[in-house]
Amino acid sequence: QVQLVESGGDLVQAGGSLRLSCAASGVIFRINDMAWYRQAPGKQRELVATITSGGSTNYADSVKGRFTISRDNAKNRIYLQMNSLKPEDTAVYYCSALVVLITAPVETWSWGQGTQVTVSS
Repeated sequence: QVQLVESGGDLVQAGGSLRLSCAASGVIFRINDMAWYRQAPGKQRELVATITSGGSTNYADSVKGRFTISRDNAKNRIYLQMNSLKPEDTAVYYCSALVVLITAPVETWSWGQGTQVTVSS
């Protein structure tokens, strides 16, 4: 069993910054890729950024140059630094992790419950 808990969502003005955090806990043997997704009202969930266990990153075109994903492998945490926020960044942000459990030697994607980010114009 794995739990992912996001935090850091808030209401912020356009041009502002926020830092999201996600902590993974449970019977974890290893965490491979981790990612942030977001879902705006009435839209499909979309990938925002990914990071491998080695630190390689990828970003959606819409956030390149503004968002930075990072991770702390020792603490099983990932972060999303969001700068120059725009109203179109308003969404629920979810973290996801590709986890290998101690009890089951297979990779499985786990998800958090989400944290709301609202950017006012």
